[in-house]
Amino acid sequence: MAFLSTFFSRIASKPHLRRRFRASLPPGPTQPPRSGASGDRLLAWSRGLVPFAVAAGAALAFDLHPVAVPSFCDPGIDLRVGGKDSTELVVKGARREAPEEFIQELKDFLQDNLTVDYEERRFHGEPQNSFHRSVNVPDVVVFPGSQDDVQKIVAACNKYKVPIVPYGGATSIEGHTLAPHGGVCIDMSLMKKIKSLNVEDLDIVVEPGIGWIELNEYLKPYGLFFPLDPGPGATIGGMCATRCSGSLAVRYGTMRDNVINLQVVLANGEIIKTGSRARKSAAGYDLTRLLIGSEGTLGIITEVTLRLQRLPQHSVVAMCNFQTIKDAADVAIATMLSGIQVSRVELLDEVQVKAINIANGKNLPEAPTLMFEFIGTEAYAREQTLIVQKIVSEHNGSDFVYVENAIDKEELWKIRKEALWACFAMAPNNYEAMTTDVCVPLSRLAECITKSKQELDASSLLCTVIAHAGDGNFHTIIMFDPEQEEQRQEAERLNHFMVHTALSLEGTCTGEHGVGTGKMKYLEKELGSGALRTMKRIKSVLDPNDIMNPGKLIPPHVCI
Repeated sequence: MAFLSTFFSRIASKPHLRRRFRASLPPGPTQPPRSGASGDRLLAWSRGLVPFAVAAGAALAFDLHPVAVPSFCDPGIDLRVGGKDSTELVVKGARREAPEEFIQELKDFLQDNLTVDYEERRFHGEPQNSFHRSVNVPDVVVFPGSQDDVQKIVAACNKYKVPIVPYGGATSIEGHTLAPHGGVCIDMSLMKKIKSLNVEDLDIVVEPGIGWIELNEYLKPYGLFFPLDPGPGATIGGMCATRCSGSLAVRYGTMRDNVINLQVVLANGEIIKTGSRARKSAAGYDLTRLLIGSEGTLGIITEVTLRLQRLPQHSVVAMCNFQTIKDAADVAIATMLSGIQVSRVELLDEVQVKAINIANGKNLPEAPTLMFEFIGTEAYAREQTLIVQKIVSEHNGSDFVYVENAIDKEELWKIRKEALWACFAMAPNNYEAMTTDVCVPLSRLAECITKSKQELDASSLLCTVIAHAGDGNFHTIIMFDPEQEEQRQEAERLNHFMVHTALSLEGTCTGEHGVGTGKMKYLEKELGSGALRTMKRIKSVLDPNDIMNPGKLIPPHVCI
Protein backbone atom coordinates (compact mmCIF):
# COMPACT_ATOMS: atom_id res chain seq x y z
CA MET A 1 0.00 0.00 0.00
CA ALA A 2 2.96 2.30 -0.48
CA PHE A 3 1.16 4.06 -3.30
CA LEU A 4 -1.29 5.59 -0.77
CA SER A 5 1.19 8.21 0.41
CA THR A 6 1.86 9.19 -3.20
CA PHE A 7 -1.90 9.25 -3.78
CA PHE A 8 -2.53 11.61 -0.84
CA SER A 9 0.38 13.85 -1.82
CA ARG A 10 -0.94 14.11 -5.36
CA ILE A 11 -4.40 15.12 -4.13
CA ALA A 12 -2.96 17.64 -1.68
CA SER A 13 -0.92 19.30 -4.44
CA LYS A 14 -3.72 19.51 -7.03
CA PRO A 15 -6.62 21.81 -6.10
CA HIS A 16 -8.89 20.44 -8.84
CA LEU A 17 -8.37 16.89 -7.52
CA ARG A 18 -9.02 18.01 -3.95
CA ARG A 19 -12.31 19.58 -4.96
CA ARG A 20 -13.48 16.64 -7.04
CA PHE A 21 -12.40 14.09 -4.48
CA ARG A 22 -14.36 15.89 -1.76
CA ALA A 23 -17.37 16.19 -4.08
CA SER A 24 -17.39 12.45 -4.71
CA LEU A 25 -17.76 11.57 -1.04
CA PRO A 26 -21.26 10.82 0.33
CA PRO A 27 -22.94 13.27 2.70
CA GLY A 28 -23.65 12.29 6.28
CA PRO A 29 -26.87 10.40 7.06
CA THR A 30 -28.84 13.40 8.25
CA GLN A 31 -27.12 16.57 7.04
CA PRO A 32 -24.15 17.80 4.97
CA PRO A 33 -20.84 17.92 6.86
CA ARG A 34 -20.16 21.29 8.51
CA SER A 35 -16.93 23.11 7.88
CA GLY A 36 -16.00 22.80 11.55
CA ALA A 37 -16.89 19.15 11.98
CA SER A 38 -13.41 17.72 11.43
CA GLY A 39 -14.33 14.37 12.99
CA ASP A 40 -17.25 14.01 10.58
CA ARG A 41 -15.03 14.89 7.64
CA LEU A 42 -12.43 12.34 8.70
CA LEU A 43 -15.11 9.66 9.00
CA ALA A 44 -16.52 10.56 5.58
CA TRP A 45 -12.99 10.41 4.08
CA SER A 46 -12.34 6.98 5.60
CA ARG A 47 -15.57 5.61 4.18
CA GLY A 48 -14.79 6.85 0.70
CA LEU A 49 -11.04 6.14 0.57
CA VAL A 50 -10.84 2.40 0.04
CA PRO A 51 -12.68 2.03 -3.30
CA PHE A 52 -11.30 5.35 -4.54
CA ALA A 53 -7.73 4.56 -3.58
CA VAL A 54 -7.74 1.09 -5.10
CA ALA A 55 -9.08 2.43 -8.36
CA ALA A 56 -6.59 5.29 -8.29
CA GLY A 57 -3.65 3.00 -7.68
CA ALA A 58 -3.62 1.72 -11.22
CA ALA A 59 -3.78 5.21 -12.67
CA LEU A 60 -0.92 6.46 -10.49
CA ALA A 61 1.21 3.46 -11.41
CA PHE A 62 1.14 4.66 -15.02
CA ASP A 63 1.61 8.32 -14.01
CA LEU A 64 -1.55 9.37 -15.84
CA HIS A 65 -2.92 12.90 -15.55
CA PRO A 66 -6.65 12.33 -15.26
CA VAL A 67 -9.33 14.77 -14.23
CA ALA A 68 -11.01 12.90 -11.39
CA VAL A 69 -14.63 12.20 -12.38
CA PRO A 70 -17.05 11.68 -9.49
CA SER A 71 -19.38 8.70 -9.58
CA PHE A 72 -22.98 9.86 -9.76
CA CYS A 73 -24.80 7.10 -7.89
CA ASP A 74 -27.57 7.46 -5.35
CA PRO A 75 -25.85 7.03 -1.96
CA GLY A 76 -29.01 7.71 0.03
CA ILE A 77 -31.01 4.67 -1.04
CA ASP A 78 -30.46 1.18 0.30
CA LEU A 79 -29.22 -0.63 -2.81
CA ARG A 80 -31.46 -3.58 -1.97
CA VAL A 81 -34.44 -1.39 -2.82
CA GLY A 82 -34.92 -0.94 -6.54
CA GLY A 83 -31.58 -2.48 -7.47
CA LYS A 84 -31.26 -5.64 -9.51
CA ASP A 85 -33.01 -8.65 -7.95
CA SER A 86 -34.39 -6.49 -5.14
CA THR A 87 -37.04 -8.07 -2.92
CA GLU A 88 -37.34 -5.24 -0.38
CA LEU A 89 -40.61 -3.28 -0.23
CA VAL A 90 -39.64 -0.72 2.43
CA VAL A 91 -37.55 2.11 1.01
CA LYS A 92 -34.75 3.10 3.39
CA GLY A 93 -33.47 6.49 2.35
CA ALA A 94 -31.03 8.75 4.17
CA ARG A 95 -33.08 11.52 5.73
CA ARG A 96 -32.14 15.06 4.73
CA GLU A 97 -33.41 17.22 7.57
CA ALA A 98 -35.29 20.32 6.40
CA PRO A 99 -33.75 23.35 8.19
CA GLU A 100 -36.01 25.56 10.29
CA GLU A 101 -35.04 28.65 8.30
CA PHE A 102 -36.14 26.85 5.13
CA ILE A 103 -39.58 26.06 6.58
CA GLN A 104 -39.92 29.65 7.77
CA GLU A 105 -39.04 30.88 4.28
CA LEU A 106 -41.88 28.77 2.89
CA LYS A 107 -44.30 30.03 5.56
CA ASP A 108 -43.57 33.62 4.62
CA PHE A 109 -45.37 33.27 1.29
CA LEU A 110 -47.52 30.13 1.72
CA GLN A 111 -48.94 31.13 5.11
CA ASP A 112 -51.71 28.65 5.96
CA ASN A 113 -51.04 26.48 2.89
CA LEU A 114 -48.30 24.62 4.74
CA THR A 115 -48.36 22.06 7.52
CA VAL A 116 -45.84 20.20 9.65
CA ASP A 117 -48.56 18.23 11.47
CA TYR A 118 -47.34 14.64 11.80
CA GLU A 119 -50.65 13.00 10.89
CA GLU A 120 -50.86 15.04 7.71
CA ARG A 121 -47.25 14.25 6.85
CA ARG A 122 -47.78 10.55 7.52
CA PHE A 123 -50.94 10.51 5.38
CA HIS A 124 -49.00 11.98 2.45
CA GLY A 125 -46.01 9.71 3.03
CA GLU A 126 -47.94 6.44 3.15
CA PRO A 127 -49.62 5.68 -0.21
CA GLN A 128 -53.27 4.76 0.05
CA ASN A 129 -53.25 2.34 -2.90
CA SER A 130 -49.78 0.83 -2.70
CA PHE A 131 -48.13 -1.91 -0.69
CA HIS A 132 -44.78 -0.07 -0.92
CA ARG A 133 -43.64 1.72 2.22
CA SER A 134 -40.89 4.09 3.36
CA VAL A 135 -39.21 4.48 6.73
CA ASN A 136 -39.44 8.27 6.38
CA VAL A 137 -42.30 10.70 5.78
CA PRO A 138 -42.14 14.29 4.46
CA ASP A 139 -40.90 16.98 6.86
CA VAL A 140 -43.48 19.42 5.56
CA VAL A 141 -46.50 19.34 3.24
CA VAL A 142 -47.26 22.40 1.11
CA PHE A 143 -50.32 23.31 -0.97
CA PRO A 144 -49.37 25.76 -3.73
CA GLY A 145 -52.18 27.75 -5.27
CA SER A 146 -50.37 28.95 -8.37
CA GLN A 147 -47.41 28.41 -10.65
CA ASP A 148 -45.68 31.28 -8.86
CA ASP A 149 -46.01 29.41 -5.54
CA VAL A 150 -44.52 26.27 -7.10
CA GLN A 151 -41.60 28.25 -8.51
CA LYS A 152 -40.81 29.78 -5.11
CA ILE A 153 -41.09 26.39 -3.36
CA VAL A 154 -38.77 24.68 -5.84
CA ALA A 155 -36.25 27.56 -5.73
CA ALA A 156 -36.13 27.35 -1.93
CA CYS A 157 -35.73 23.57 -2.03
CA ASN A 158 -32.87 23.90 -4.48
CA LYS A 159 -31.23 26.57 -2.34
CA TYR A 160 -31.32 24.37 0.79
CA LYS A 161 -30.97 21.07 -1.13
CA VAL A 162 -34.25 19.74 0.30
CA PRO A 163 -35.92 16.83 -1.56
CA ILE A 164 -39.25 17.36 -3.34
CA VAL A 165 -42.04 14.80 -3.75
CA PRO A 166 -44.93 15.89 -6.04
CA TYR A 167 -48.37 14.67 -4.96
CA GLY A 168 -51.47 14.45 -7.15
CA GLY A 169 -54.46 12.17 -6.67
CA ALA A 170 -52.38 9.56 -4.76
CA THR A 171 -53.80 6.74 -6.90
CA SER A 172 -50.41 5.47 -8.10
CA ILE A 173 -49.40 2.04 -6.83
CA GLU A 174 -45.63 1.81 -7.34
CA GLY A 175 -44.45 4.06 -4.50
CA HIS A 176 -44.25 7.27 -6.54
CA THR A 177 -45.26 9.48 -3.60
CA LEU A 178 -43.00 7.94 -0.98
CA ALA A 179 -40.59 10.34 0.75
CA PRO A 180 -37.54 8.12 1.44
CA HIS A 181 -35.37 11.18 2.18
CA GLY A 182 -38.04 13.24 3.94
CA GLY A 183 -38.23 16.73 2.47
CA VAL A 184 -41.21 18.59 1.02
CA CYS A 185 -44.39 17.02 -0.30
CA ILE A 186 -45.97 19.37 -2.86
CA ASP A 187 -49.70 18.61 -2.87
CA MET A 188 -51.16 20.04 -6.11
CA SER A 189 -54.82 19.73 -5.08
CA LEU A 190 -55.42 23.51 -4.97
CA MET A 191 -54.23 23.96 -8.57
CA LYS A 192 -57.28 22.67 -10.44
CA LYS A 193 -58.38 25.59 -12.61
CA ILE A 194 -59.54 25.24 -16.19
CA LYS A 195 -57.63 28.07 -17.84
CA SER A 196 -59.08 27.96 -21.35
CA LEU A 197 -61.28 25.73 -23.50
CA ASN A 198 -60.81 25.92 -27.27
CA VAL A 199 -63.78 24.05 -28.71
CA GLU A 200 -62.92 24.65 -32.36
CA ASP A 201 -59.34 23.44 -31.79
CA LEU A 202 -60.42 20.47 -29.67
CA ASP A 203 -58.03 21.31 -26.85
CA ILE A 204 -58.12 22.59 -23.28
CA VAL A 205 -55.56 24.18 -20.94
CA VAL A 206 -55.78 23.06 -17.31
CA GLU A 207 -53.84 23.08 -14.07
CA PRO A 208 -52.45 19.72 -12.91
CA GLY A 209 -54.67 19.20 -9.85
CA ILE A 210 -57.92 18.69 -11.75
CA GLY A 211 -59.17 15.09 -11.95
CA TRP A 212 -60.03 13.44 -15.25
CA ILE A 213 -63.54 12.63 -14.04
CA GLU A 214 -64.40 16.23 -13.06
CA LEU A 215 -62.78 17.44 -16.29
CA ASN A 216 -65.11 15.23 -18.32
CA GLU A 217 -68.10 16.47 -16.35
CA TYR A 218 -67.12 20.01 -17.37
CA LEU A 219 -66.67 19.02 -21.02
CA LYS A 220 -69.88 17.01 -21.43
CA PRO A 221 -72.21 19.98 -22.20
CA TYR A 222 -69.84 20.92 -25.06
CA GLY A 223 -70.08 17.44 -26.60
CA LEU A 224 -66.42 16.78 -25.80
CA PHE A 225 -64.42 14.47 -23.56
CA PHE A 226 -60.85 13.65 -22.57
CA PRO A 227 -60.40 9.98 -23.53
CA LEU A 228 -58.05 8.58 -20.89
CA ASP A 229 -59.68 6.76 -18.00
CA PRO A 230 -57.27 5.46 -15.33
CA GLY A 231 -58.43 4.78 -11.76
CA PRO A 232 -61.01 7.06 -10.16
CA GLY A 233 -59.31 9.95 -8.35
CA ALA A 234 -56.37 10.30 -10.74
CA THR A 235 -55.42 13.88 -11.60
CA ILE A 236 -54.11 15.24 -14.89
CA GLY A 237 -50.69 16.11 -13.43
CA GLY A 238 -50.18 12.62 -12.02
CA MET A 239 -51.44 11.07 -15.24
CA CYS A 240 -48.78 13.02 -17.15
CA ALA A 241 -46.09 12.10 -14.64
CA THR A 242 -46.73 8.35 -14.93
CA ARG A 243 -47.61 8.28 -18.66
CA CYS A 244 -50.85 6.53 -17.82
CA SER A 245 -53.51 5.21 -20.16
CA GLY A 246 -56.57 3.07 -19.33
CA SER A 247 -59.21 1.06 -21.13
CA LEU A 248 -59.65 3.57 -23.99
CA ALA A 249 -55.96 3.58 -24.95
CA VAL A 250 -56.61 0.90 -27.57
CA ARG A 251 -58.40 3.57 -29.64
CA TYR A 252 -57.06 6.94 -28.44
CA GLY A 253 -53.53 6.16 -27.29
CA THR A 254 -51.82 6.86 -23.96
CA MET A 255 -51.06 10.13 -22.17
CA ARG A 256 -48.10 10.81 -24.44
CA ASP A 257 -50.48 10.91 -27.42
CA ASN A 258 -52.98 13.26 -25.80
CA VAL A 259 -50.82 16.05 -24.37
CA ILE A 260 -49.95 18.94 -26.67
CA ASN A 261 -47.91 21.17 -24.36
CA LEU A 262 -46.70 21.44 -20.77
CA GLN A 263 -45.47 24.19 -18.49
CA VAL A 264 -42.94 22.88 -16.00
CA VAL A 265 -40.90 24.28 -13.11
CA LEU A 266 -37.39 22.84 -13.30
CA ALA A 267 -35.19 22.07 -10.30
CA ASN A 268 -33.47 25.47 -10.44
CA GLY A 269 -36.83 27.28 -10.35
CA GLU A 270 -36.89 28.10 -14.05
CA ILE A 271 -40.28 27.84 -15.81
CA ILE A 272 -40.33 26.35 -19.29
CA LYS A 273 -43.01 25.52 -21.83
CA THR A 274 -42.43 22.46 -23.97
CA GLY A 275 -44.39 23.45 -27.09
CA SER A 276 -47.22 25.47 -28.57
CA ARG A 277 -50.92 24.73 -29.11
CA ALA A 278 -50.32 23.58 -32.68
CA ARG A 279 -51.55 20.05 -33.38
CA LYS A 280 -48.10 19.09 -34.63
CA SER A 281 -44.62 20.59 -34.50
CA ALA A 282 -41.08 19.69 -35.59
CA ALA A 283 -39.46 22.46 -33.52
CA GLY A 284 -36.53 21.20 -31.46
CA TYR A 285 -36.28 18.35 -28.99
CA ASP A 286 -39.58 16.82 -27.92
CA LEU A 287 -39.45 18.01 -24.32
CA THR A 288 -43.14 17.23 -23.83
CA ARG A 289 -42.52 13.51 -24.32
CA LEU A 290 -39.38 13.66 -22.18
CA LEU A 291 -41.33 15.03 -19.22
CA ILE A 292 -44.40 12.81 -19.65
CA GLY A 293 -43.51 9.69 -17.69
CA SER A 294 -40.63 11.32 -15.81
CA GLU A 295 -42.52 10.83 -12.51
CA GLY A 296 -41.52 14.18 -11.01
CA THR A 297 -37.79 13.46 -11.31
CA LEU A 298 -37.11 16.26 -13.82
CA GLY A 299 -39.59 18.99 -12.89
CA ILE A 300 -43.02 19.91 -11.50
CA ILE A 301 -45.83 20.16 -14.07
CA THR A 302 -47.90 23.31 -13.50
CA GLU A 303 -49.99 23.55 -16.70
CA VAL A 304 -51.16 21.02 -19.29
CA THR A 305 -52.68 21.49 -22.76
CA LEU A 306 -54.76 18.42 -23.59
CA ARG A 307 -56.15 17.07 -26.85
CA LEU A 308 -59.92 16.44 -26.72
CA GLN A 309 -62.32 14.18 -28.61
CA ARG A 310 -65.93 14.46 -29.68
CA LEU A 311 -68.38 12.36 -27.69
CA PRO A 312 -69.39 9.45 -29.94
CA GLN A 313 -72.84 9.58 -31.55
CA HIS A 314 -73.66 6.06 -30.46
CA SER A 315 -72.05 3.18 -28.60
CA VAL A 316 -72.71 -0.50 -27.99
CA VAL A 317 -71.31 -2.51 -25.08
CA ALA A 318 -71.02 -6.29 -25.54
CA MET A 319 -70.05 -9.15 -23.22
CA CYS A 320 -69.29 -12.83 -23.85
CA ASN A 321 -67.82 -15.83 -22.04
CA PHE A 322 -65.21 -18.50 -22.84
CA GLN A 323 -64.12 -21.88 -21.56
CA THR A 324 -60.46 -20.85 -21.23
CA ILE A 325 -58.61 -17.59 -20.82
CA LYS A 326 -56.56 -18.43 -23.93
CA ASP A 327 -59.74 -18.51 -26.04
CA ALA A 328 -60.68 -15.08 -24.66
CA ALA A 329 -57.23 -13.65 -25.44
CA ASP A 330 -57.30 -15.15 -28.93
CA VAL A 331 -60.60 -13.40 -29.66
CA ALA A 332 -59.16 -10.06 -28.48
CA ILE A 333 -56.24 -10.53 -30.90
CA ALA A 334 -58.50 -11.65 -33.77
CA THR A 335 -60.75 -8.62 -33.22
CA MET A 336 -57.85 -6.19 -33.45
CA LEU A 337 -56.49 -7.94 -36.57
CA SER A 338 -59.92 -7.72 -38.24
CA GLY A 339 -59.49 -3.96 -38.57
CA ILE A 340 -62.47 -3.08 -36.39
CA GLN A 341 -61.85 0.17 -34.52
CA VAL A 342 -63.04 -0.91 -31.08
CA SER A 343 -62.79 1.64 -28.29
CA ARG A 344 -62.44 -0.93 -25.49
CA VAL A 345 -61.53 -4.63 -25.20
CA GLU A 346 -61.39 -5.74 -21.57
CA LEU A 347 -60.72 -9.27 -20.28
CA LEU A 348 -61.63 -10.66 -16.84
CA ASP A 349 -60.83 -14.15 -15.61
CA GLU A 350 -63.35 -16.33 -13.76
CA VAL A 351 -61.93 -15.41 -10.32
CA GLN A 352 -62.40 -11.71 -11.01
CA VAL A 353 -65.99 -12.29 -12.18
CA LYS A 354 -66.67 -14.21 -8.96
CA ALA A 355 -65.32 -11.28 -6.92
CA ILE A 356 -67.63 -8.93 -8.85
CA ASN A 357 -70.61 -11.16 -8.14
CA ILE A 358 -69.82 -11.23 -4.41
CA ALA A 359 -69.17 -7.49 -4.12
CA ASN A 360 -72.08 -6.29 -6.27
CA GLY A 361 -74.71 -8.97 -5.77
CA LYS A 362 -74.54 -9.94 -9.43
CA ASN A 363 -75.11 -13.32 -11.02
CA LEU A 364 -72.70 -13.19 -13.97
CA PRO A 365 -71.38 -16.50 -15.39
CA GLU A 366 -68.12 -17.18 -13.56
CA ALA A 367 -65.98 -17.83 -16.63
CA PRO A 368 -63.29 -15.94 -18.56
CA THR A 369 -65.12 -12.90 -19.95
CA LEU A 370 -64.53 -10.28 -22.63
CA MET A 371 -66.16 -6.84 -22.64
CA PHE A 372 -66.22 -4.69 -25.81
CA GLU A 373 -67.27 -1.18 -26.64
CA PHE A 374 -68.03 -0.14 -30.24
CA ILE A 375 -68.61 3.50 -31.19
CA GLY A 376 -69.66 5.54 -34.24
CA THR A 377 -72.98 6.00 -35.92
CA GLU A 378 -75.76 3.72 -34.75
CA ALA A 379 -75.52 1.60 -37.90
CA TYR A 380 -71.72 1.36 -37.79
CA ALA A 381 -71.59 0.42 -34.09
CA ARG A 382 -74.15 -2.35 -34.63
CA GLU A 383 -72.29 -3.60 -37.71
CA GLN A 384 -69.08 -3.87 -35.66
CA THR A 385 -70.95 -5.73 -32.93
CA LEU A 386 -72.23 -8.38 -35.35
CA ILE A 387 -68.76 -8.90 -36.88
CA VAL A 388 -67.24 -9.49 -33.45
CA GLN A 389 -70.12 -11.79 -32.51
CA LYS A 390 -69.12 -13.97 -35.48
CA ILE A 391 -65.45 -13.95 -34.38
CA VAL A 392 -66.50 -14.98 -30.86
CA SER A 393 -68.54 -17.92 -32.18
CA GLU A 394 -65.48 -19.16 -34.11
CA HIS A 395 -63.37 -19.27 -30.92
CA ASN A 396 -65.61 -21.27 -28.57
CA GLY A 397 -67.33 -18.18 -27.16
CA SER A 398 -70.82 -18.19 -25.68
CA ASP A 399 -73.51 -16.01 -24.10
CA PHE A 400 -72.77 -13.05 -26.39
CA VAL A 401 -75.00 -10.18 -25.27
CA TYR A 402 -74.94 -6.46 -25.98
CA VAL A 403 -76.66 -3.36 -24.62
CA GLU A 404 -77.29 0.11 -26.04
CA ASN A 405 -79.23 1.71 -23.19
CA ALA A 406 -77.14 4.39 -21.45
CA ILE A 407 -77.92 3.18 -17.92
CA ASP A 408 -77.10 -0.44 -18.75
CA LYS A 409 -73.82 0.54 -20.41
CA GLU A 410 -72.79 2.66 -17.45
CA GLU A 411 -73.56 -0.19 -15.07
CA LEU A 412 -71.37 -2.63 -17.01
CA TRP A 413 -68.37 -0.28 -17.09
CA LYS A 414 -68.86 0.60 -13.43
CA ILE A 415 -68.43 -3.10 -12.63
CA ARG A 416 -65.14 -3.14 -14.53
CA LYS A 417 -63.87 0.07 -12.94
CA GLU A 418 -64.52 -1.24 -9.43
CA ALA A 419 -62.81 -4.60 -10.00
CA LEU A 420 -60.04 -3.87 -7.49
CA TRP A 421 -62.49 -3.05 -4.70
CA ALA A 422 -64.41 -6.22 -5.53
CA CYS A 423 -61.25 -8.21 -4.76
CA PHE A 424 -61.02 -6.59 -1.32
CA ALA A 425 -64.59 -7.73 -0.66
CA MET A 426 -63.50 -11.30 -1.33
CA ALA A 427 -60.48 -11.19 1.02
CA PRO A 428 -60.10 -10.70 4.81
CA ASN A 429 -60.11 -7.09 6.04
CA ASN A 430 -56.38 -6.78 6.69
CA TYR A 431 -55.30 -7.99 3.23
CA GLU A 432 -53.46 -5.78 0.75
CA ALA A 433 -53.37 -5.96 -3.03
CA MET A 434 -50.27 -6.30 -5.19
CA THR A 435 -51.26 -5.18 -8.70
CA THR A 436 -49.05 -6.18 -11.62
CA ASP A 437 -48.87 -4.32 -14.92
CA VAL A 438 -47.05 -6.14 -17.72
CA CYS A 439 -47.61 -5.46 -21.41
CA VAL A 440 -46.51 -7.55 -24.41
CA PRO A 441 -46.83 -7.34 -28.19
CA LEU A 442 -50.41 -8.20 -29.08
CA SER A 443 -49.44 -11.45 -30.82
CA ARG A 444 -47.85 -12.72 -27.57
CA LEU A 445 -50.75 -11.82 -25.28
CA ALA A 446 -52.42 -15.24 -25.22
CA GLU A 447 -49.11 -16.95 -24.45
CA CYS A 448 -48.21 -14.52 -21.67
CA ILE A 449 -51.63 -14.66 -20.01
CA THR A 450 -51.81 -18.46 -20.27
CA LYS A 451 -48.39 -18.96 -18.64
CA SER A 452 -49.21 -16.44 -15.93
CA LYS A 453 -52.64 -17.90 -15.26
CA GLN A 454 -51.17 -21.39 -14.73
CA GLU A 455 -48.80 -19.99 -12.10
CA LEU A 456 -51.53 -17.92 -10.43
CA ASP A 457 -53.96 -20.84 -10.22
CA ALA A 458 -51.27 -23.01 -8.59
CA SER A 459 -50.63 -20.40 -5.87
CA SER A 460 -52.22 -20.47 -2.44
CA LEU A 461 -53.04 -16.75 -2.74
CA LEU A 462 -56.21 -15.20 -4.14
CA CYS A 463 -55.29 -13.93 -7.62
CA THR A 464 -57.41 -12.36 -10.38
CA VAL A 465 -56.64 -11.30 -13.96
CA ILE A 466 -57.84 -8.11 -15.65
CA ALA A 467 -56.54 -7.07 -19.08
CA HIS A 468 -56.72 -4.19 -21.52
CA ALA A 469 -56.61 -7.00 -24.04
CA GLY A 470 -56.73 -4.78 -27.13
CA ASP A 471 -53.21 -3.44 -26.57
CA GLY A 472 -51.53 -6.39 -24.83
CA ASN A 473 -51.61 -4.90 -21.32
CA PHE A 474 -52.82 -7.04 -18.43
CA HIS A 475 -52.95 -6.80 -14.66
CA THR A 476 -53.21 -9.35 -11.92
CA ILE A 477 -54.50 -8.50 -8.46
CA ILE A 478 -52.75 -10.60 -5.83
CA MET A 479 -54.33 -10.45 -2.37
CA PHE A 480 -52.02 -11.16 0.57
CA ASP A 481 -51.68 -10.63 4.32
CA PRO A 482 -48.85 -8.09 4.83
CA GLU A 483 -48.25 -9.50 8.33
CA GLN A 484 -47.42 -12.93 6.89
CA GLU A 485 -43.92 -12.85 5.40
CA GLU A 486 -44.43 -16.07 3.42
CA GLN A 487 -47.51 -14.57 1.75
CA ARG A 488 -45.65 -11.37 0.89
CA GLN A 489 -42.81 -13.38 -0.62
CA GLU A 490 -45.25 -15.51 -2.61
CA ALA A 491 -46.93 -12.38 -4.00
CA GLU A 492 -43.53 -10.98 -4.94
CA ARG A 493 -42.56 -14.30 -6.56
CA LEU A 494 -45.67 -14.23 -8.74
CA ASN A 495 -44.95 -10.63 -9.69
CA HIS A 496 -41.37 -11.55 -10.65
CA PHE A 497 -42.60 -14.49 -12.70
CA MET A 498 -45.01 -12.41 -14.74
CA VAL A 499 -42.53 -9.59 -15.34
CA HIS A 500 -39.79 -11.94 -16.50
CA THR A 501 -42.29 -13.84 -18.66
CA ALA A 502 -43.32 -10.56 -20.31
CA LEU A 503 -39.70 -9.48 -20.81
CA SER A 504 -38.89 -12.82 -22.42
CA LEU A 505 -41.72 -12.12 -24.90
CA GLU A 506 -40.31 -8.66 -25.82
CA GLY A 507 -42.70 -6.91 -23.46
CA THR A 508 -42.38 -4.41 -20.62
CA CYS A 509 -42.56 -4.53 -16.82
CA THR A 510 -45.08 -1.67 -16.80
CA GLY A 511 -47.66 -0.80 -19.42
CA GLU A 512 -49.28 2.13 -17.63
CA HIS A 513 -48.60 2.25 -13.86
CA GLY A 514 -45.07 3.63 -14.11
CA VAL A 515 -41.83 2.73 -12.32
CA GLY A 516 -41.71 4.55 -8.96
CA THR A 517 -39.70 2.43 -6.53
CA GLY A 518 -41.44 -0.84 -7.33
CA LYS A 519 -40.32 -1.45 -10.93
CA MET A 520 -36.77 -0.03 -10.86
CA LYS A 521 -35.28 -3.48 -10.38
CA TYR A 522 -36.50 -4.62 -13.81
CA LEU A 523 -35.36 -1.68 -15.92
CA GLU A 524 -31.82 -2.83 -16.66
CA LYS A 525 -33.03 -6.14 -18.07
CA GLU A 526 -35.69 -4.37 -20.13
CA LEU A 527 -33.78 -1.33 -21.39
CA GLY A 528 -30.08 -2.10 -20.89
CA SER A 529 -27.47 -0.24 -18.87
CA GLY A 530 -26.74 2.25 -21.65
CA ALA A 531 -30.28 3.58 -21.67
CA LEU A 532 -30.28 3.90 -17.88
CA ARG A 533 -26.97 5.78 -17.87
CA THR A 534 -28.43 8.14 -20.48
CA MET A 535 -31.43 8.77 -18.20
CA LYS A 536 -29.05 9.38 -15.31
CA ARG A 537 -27.08 11.93 -17.36
CA ILE A 538 -30.26 13.81 -18.27
CA LYS A 539 -31.31 13.79 -14.61
CA SER A 540 -27.90 15.00 -13.40
CA VAL A 541 -27.97 17.96 -15.82
CA LEU A 542 -31.54 19.09 -15.10
CA ASP A 543 -31.38 18.30 -11.38
CA PRO A 544 -27.72 18.43 -10.25
CA ASN A 545 -28.67 18.56 -6.55
CA ASP A 546 -30.96 15.51 -6.92
CA ILE A 547 -33.91 17.16 -5.20
CA MET A 548 -36.65 16.14 -7.66
CA ASN A 549 -38.38 13.01 -6.32
CA PRO A 550 -35.07 11.28 -5.53
CA GLY A 551 -34.92 7.50 -5.31
CA LYS A 552 -37.54 6.94 -8.03
CA LEU A 553 -37.50 5.63 -11.60
CA ILE A 554 -33.71 5.33 -12.12
CA PRO A 555 -32.23 2.32 -10.26
CA PRO A 556 -29.79 3.37 -7.51
CA HIS A 557 -26.97 1.13 -8.77
CA VAL A 558 -26.76 3.08 -12.07
CA CYS A 559 -23.67 5.30 -12.11
CA ILE A 560 -22.13 7.74 -14.61
